[in-house]
Amino acid sequence: MTKKTWLNHRFDINLPVWTVIAPVLAIGLLSLLLLFHPAHGLINAITAVLLMASVFAAVHHAEVIAHRVGEPFGTLVLAVAVTLIEVALIVVLMSGSPIEDRAVLARDTVFAAVMLVFNGIIGLCLLIGGLRNFVQKYELEGVNKAVGVLLTMSLIVFILPNFTESTGGGLMLHSQAIFIGISSFILYAAFIFTQTVRHRDYFIASEGEDNHLTDNMRTVVVSAVWLVLALVAVVGLAKMLSPLIEATVNDFGLPKIIIGIIIAALVLLPESVAAIKAAYNNRLQVSLNLALGSAMACIGLTIPTIVALTAFTGDPLVLGLTAKYSLMLIITLVVTSNTLRTGKTTFFSGVVHLVLLATFIFFSIVP
Repeated sequence: MTKKTWLNHRFDINLPVWTVIAPVLAIGLLSLLLLFHPAHGLINAITAVLLMASVFAAVHHAEVIAHRVGEPFGTLVLAVAVTLIEVALIVVLMSGSPIEDRAVLARDTVFAAVMLVFNGIIGLCLLIGGLRNFVQKYELEGVNKAVGVLLTMSLIVFILPNFTESTGGGLMLHSQAIFIGISSFILYAAFIFTQTVRHRDYFIASEGEDNHLTDNMRTVVVSAVWLVLALVAVVGLAKMLSPLIEATVNDFGLPKIIIGIIIAALVLLPESVAAIKAAYNNRLQVSLNLALGSAMACIGLTIPTIVALTAFTGDPLVLGLTAKYSLMLIITLVVTSNTLRTGKTTFFSGVVHLVLLATFIFFSIVP
C-alpha cells in the first residue's frame, strides 16, 4: 500500500509536498530577481537548484495528468510539456543573444535534443533494460511509424537546407523556413492522430502497459494548475541564468552548440529518468513512446514556433547542419532504424547508441 503524503492526509491531494513547494519558491525567487537584480554566486546556485526542481515538478505534474488519461495519451502529455519548456528556454535565450547566435540557437538545441534522445535516452533504456530483462519487446508497427516520421522530419529540417540554391550555409529564406515549419507540424499532427485515434493499439504493448493509476480529480486539477506555475518558473529562472550560461561557455572557449546541448540536457533530464525507469521495469514500449514522442514534439512543435517567431521579427534562421553534424545525424538515423526494426532489443544495441552519444559530445567539445 502506498504511503500517504501530508497533502493527502490534510487535503486529499496525492502529491509529494516538494512538487507543490518548489514552483512556489521558484516564483518567489523570480519575483525577487526581477525587483532587485541581485547577481552573485550564491543567488545563481539557488536559482539553478530551483530551476531544476521546477523542471522535475513540471514533469511530475504532467505525469499525474498522464496517468489519468492513460497510454498513449500519457506520454503525449509529458512530451508536449517538455517541449513547451524547451521552446520557452530557446525563446528567452534568443532574446538576449547577438543576432548571429540567435540564427543558430534553435537549430543547435533541437538537433542536440534529437541526438540526446536517439543515442542517450534510447541507449540507456536499451542498456539498463537489457541488462536486467535480457530481451525486451515492443510494438513494431507503432515504433516503425515513429522512426519513419522522425527520419523524414530530420532530413527536411536539418539536411535539406544545405542544398537549397537561394542561400548558402544552411540559411533559409523566410518562405522556405515557413514551408519547412508547416511540413514539420503536419507530419507531427498526422502522427498524433495515428497514435491517439486511428491506430492507438500500435502504441500499447500487448502485455497491457496502458494500465495506469487514477488519482482523484482534485489531485489532477491541482497538478494542472501547478504545471502552468512550474513552466512559468522554469522560463523565468532560465532567463535569469542565461547570461551566466553563455558567459561560462565563452570563458572556456567552447563552441556555441554546447549551449544547445546544455538546454536540451536540462529539459530532457526528468523525461530521461521516467523512460529509464520504465525500461528497468520491462516496459520498453512506454520508454520508446516517451523518447520518440519527445524527439518528434521537439521538431514538430519547436521548429514551427521558432520559424513563426523569426518570420515576425525578420531575424535570420539557420537550420542546415554543418557537414560533420549532418554525418552524425545520418549515422544516428541509420543505426536507430536498424536497432528498432525487429520488435525486440538487447543491451548490445544500447552500447552502440551510447558510443554514438559519446562521439557527438566529444566532437562538439573538441571540434
